[in-house]
Amino acid sequence: MELSDANLQALTEYLKKTLDPDPAVRRPAEKYLESVEANPNYPLLLLTLLEGTQDNVLKVCASVTFKNYIKRNWRIIEDEPNKICEADRVAIKANIVNLMLSSPEQIQKQLSDAISIIGREDFPQKWPDLLTEMVNRFQSGDFHVINGVLHTAHSLFKRYRHEFKSSELWTEIKLVLETFALPLTNLFQATIGLCNTHATDVGALKILFSSLILIAKLFYSLNFQDLPEFFEDNMETWMTNFHSLLTLDNKLLQTEDEEEAGLLEMLKSQICDNAALYAQKYDEEFQSYLPRFVTAIWNLLVTTGQEVKYDLLVSNAIQFLASVCERPHYKNLFEDPNTLTSICEKVIVPNMEFRAADEEAFEENSEEYIRRDLEGSDIDTRRRAACDLVRGLCKFFEGPVTNIFSCYVNSMLQEYAKNPAVNWKHKDAAIYLVTSLASKAQTQKHGITQANELVNLTEFFISHILPILKSANVNEYPVLKADGIKYVMFFRNQVPKEQILVAIPLLISHLKSDSIVVHTYAAHALERLFTMRGGAANATLISATDMLPCAEQLLSSLFKALTSPGSSENEYIMKAIMRSFSLLQEAIIPYIPSVIPQLTQKLLAVSKNPSKPHFNHYLFESICLSIRITCRSNPAAVNGFEEALFLVFTEILQSDVQEFMPYVFQVMSLLLEMHKDDIPTSYMVLFPHLLQPVLWERTGNIPPLVRLLQAYLERGARTIASNATDKIPGLLGVFQKLVASKANDHQGDFLAASSLSTLPCINVKDVVWGGCGLCNQRLQNALCKKFV
Repeated sequence: MELSDANLQALTEYLKKTLDPDPAVRRPAEKYLESVEANPNYPLLLLTLLEGTQDNVLKVCASVTFKNYIKRNWRIIEDEPNKICEADRVAIKANIVNLMLSSPEQIQKQLSDAISIIGREDFPQKWPDLLTEMVNRFQSGDFHVINGVLHTAHSLFKRYRHEFKSSELWTEIKLVLETFALPLTNLFQATIGLCNTHATDVGALKILFSSLILIAKLFYSLNFQDLPEFFEDNMETWMTNFHSLLTLDNKLLQTEDEEEAGLLEMLKSQICDNAALYAQKYDEEFQSYLPRFVTAIWNLLVTTGQEVKYDLLVSNAIQFLASVCERPHYKNLFEDPNTLTSICEKVIVPNMEFRAADEEAFEENSEEYIRRDLEGSDIDTRRRAACDLVRGLCKFFEGPVTNIFSCYVNSMLQEYAKNPAVNWKHKDAAIYLVTSLASKAQTQKHGITQANELVNLTEFFISHILPILKSANVNEYPVLKADGIKYVMFFRNQVPKEQILVAIPLLISHLKSDSIVVHTYAAHALERLFTMRGGAANATLISATDMLPCAEQLLSSLFKALTSPGSSENEYIMKAIMRSFSLLQEAIIPYIPSVIPQLTQKLLAVSKNPSKPHFNHYLFESICLSIRITCRSNPAAVNGFEEALFLVFTEILQSDVQEFMPYVFQVMSLLLEMHKDDIPTSYMVLFPHLLQPVLWERTGNIPPLVRLLQAYLERGARTIASNATDKIPGLLGVFQKLVASKANDHQGDFLAASSLSTLPCINVKDVVWGGCGLCNQRLQNALCKKFV
C-alpha cells in the first residue's frame, strides 16, 4: 500500500463503515481492514490519517484501530512471519512519540498505550532513545505534554509491579532509574511548588494534581521490586511531600458528585499505597517516617465520610494499617486494648456496614456486585480492606481481637432480633465480621483452609445461618440469603458433612429466587460443594447417591434459573450444570431427552453473539459430558446427539463463528469416536473442508482439528482410501505445515502416526517420504528433541 491520497481516502471510508451500527455494512469493512493490515505502509497510513484529519470521531477511530493493530501484530513470534515490516517498525518508533504528545487527550491515551505495547517488546534494546526523548519533554513546561509523557511512562513501568525478578529486569530498571529518577524527583518538587503558587486557580490545580497522581504511581512502580539507592537517598524529599499532600484539604478540588472520586482523593489513595509498600518491604528504612503517616492516615479514616467517591481512599488507608499491624516491628502500636477497641469501633465496623450504594449495586448492577464479591476483585472495597485489617490484627492479637469483636457481633445480632425487617443490615454486618474473624487463610478452589479456633463456626451456622436459608420465602431478605449461602460456600471444609447435606436442598430451592445475586450464589455454592473431596479414596465428599433424591429438582431448577431475567448467560449456573452432570454420571441419563434440546437452543442463541467465554466453555463441556456419559452405556445414542447438534454446528461453521469452531471440532471428534462401524456419510461431506488452509491459520483450531482428522482416519480409513483418494495430498499439506512449526510439530507427529497406522501403504507413501524429508531438514537446522 502506497502512502497516496487515494489510499488515505479509501482507508477513511472503510474506517467510517466500521462505525456503522448495521452489521451488513460494518463486518465487510472490518474484514477488509483485517485483510490489508499485513501490507507495508498500512500503519503509516493510519498515523498519517490520524495526524491530518479534522474529524474528531475519525481521529478516535483511527487511534483505536492503530492501537489494536499494534497489540495484535507488534510481537514477533518464532516460526511465524513478521506481521509488520522492519521499515514500518522504524518509522512508527521515529514518529509516534511526537504525534502522541501533540494530540488531544483522548487520542493521546490511545497512542500512549500503543507506545507502551511497543516498549514492552523493544525497550530498551531495540528502542534505546525512547526514555531520553520522553525525559527531555519535562523541560517544555507544557503540562499537557508532561502528562502525556507521565502516562506513557506509567503504562511502560507498571509491569515492574508483577514481573518476576531476573537479571534482565534488574538491568532494565537500573537503566530507567539512571535516566528517569532524578528528572522525576525534580518534576515532583517543581509541581508541588506550582500547586502552592496556583492554590486558588482551580483549572491549573486540576492539571497539576493529574501530574502528581501519575508521579505517585510511577514512584510505586519504580520502588516495587527493591528500594533503589536513589530513592533511599532522597526519601526525605519524597516522604515529606507525600505527608504534606496527605494532610492537604483544598476545597477547590472537592467534587459534588457522591460517586466519582476527585483528583485529591485519587492522589491520597496512591500515597497510602506508596506508604504501605514502604511499611511492608522497607520497614527499617521507613521506620522514622511511619508514626507521622499512621497519625495522618488514622485522622483521614475517622474524618472521611461514607460516600462512594471515598471508597478507594478509605480502602487503601485501611490496607496501610493492615500492612503495618502485620509487621513485628510495629505491633507495639496496637497492643493497648483501647487501641484495638477504637479500631473496631471507628474503622472496622463502620466500613463493614452495608450501605445504600451497596444495596443499589446488589439490585441493579448484580454482575458487577458478584464480580467484586465472589471473584476476589473487591480488593479496592471498604469491606475487603476491613476484613484484611481484622486478619492482620489477629496475627498477633487473636485472643483479644476475637473477644472484642464477639461483643460487637452479639450486639448486632440482638439488634436484628428486635426488628428483622428494619435491622437486617445489622445481621449482614455480623455475618461479615464473623467471616473476617474466622478466616485466617483461604483459596478460590478450597474456600477457607485455616480458621480461627476461637470461633465456633458450626454453632454459628446452626443458630444464625440455617434459619435464614430455611425461610419458606426465597425472595425475603435477599442480602441475608446471599450472606447465608456465601457462609456455606466459604466454610464448607469446616462445617460437618451432615450439615452440608441439610443445606443442599435449601440451596437448590434458592435457585428459584428472583434475585440474580441469590440464585447465582446458590449455583456457585452447589458447584463448589460438588468438588469437595475427602476420605481414603479422595472421592467427592458429596456422592451421586447423596444427590439422587433431589437430582430431578436440581437439574430442573438450574435450567429454569437460566431463563431468569439477567441470567440467560450466567456462567455460574452453567458451571453448576456441568458439575452436576459430572457428579451424577449415569443418574442423568433419564433426563437427557429434556436436557439436550435446552442445551442446543442455548448454543444456537449464544452463537449469534458470543460474549461470555466462560459460559460458552461450560456449555460445551456440559454437551460433551452428556454425550460421553450416555454413549458409554448406550453407544447407539450417538445418532440422536448428531441429529440434535449437527444443524447448530452447520450454522456455526457456515457463519464462521471463530470463538466456537474449536469447540465444534472437539465435539465432532468425540461423536465420531463413538462410532464403531464405517464413517457416516454426513461426516465425509465435511472432510474436504477440514483441509482448507484458512482453518489451519488459526492457532486455536489446530489441536481439535488434528484430533478430528485422527478420528476420521481411525474410523473411516477405508472410506477415505477408496472414495477420497484425491484428498490425501491435502493431509500431506497439513502435515508439512504442522511439522514446520516448533509450536505444532508434535501435532504433525500425531497426524502422521494415525495416517501410517490406518491408511494403505500405497496411499501414504507421499506422506512418508515428505514427512521424512521435513523431519530430516528440521534436525539439520536445529536439534528437535521431539524427533530424536
